[in-house]
Amino acid sequence: PAVLWDRVTLTCQGSGTAGATTWYKDGQCWGQQGRDNITVTESGTYTCDRPGSGLSPPVTVSNDQLVLQVPARALLEGDTVTLCCRG
Repeated sequence: PAVLWDRVTLTCQGSGTAGATTWYKDGQCWGQQGRDNITVTESGTYTCDRPGSGLSPPVTVSNDQLVLQVPARALLEGDTVTLCCRG
């Protein structure tokens, strides 16, 4: 997961109209309208929408003191994985 202490910047990309982005935080329309890039200062689940592209997949940003990181891919039983604890 993304964490606030990494200084998270989200970018909305797609085939829709650039500069006409609508941002959502926790499912509610959020105040950063029209901008394709935002710097996140609050934990939550963020999505963006552009006319012609539709709603993006969600990105969750946490504000935890410790974060368990796993590979950013689907994991199957029997896979060897490396877990990283960051703080």
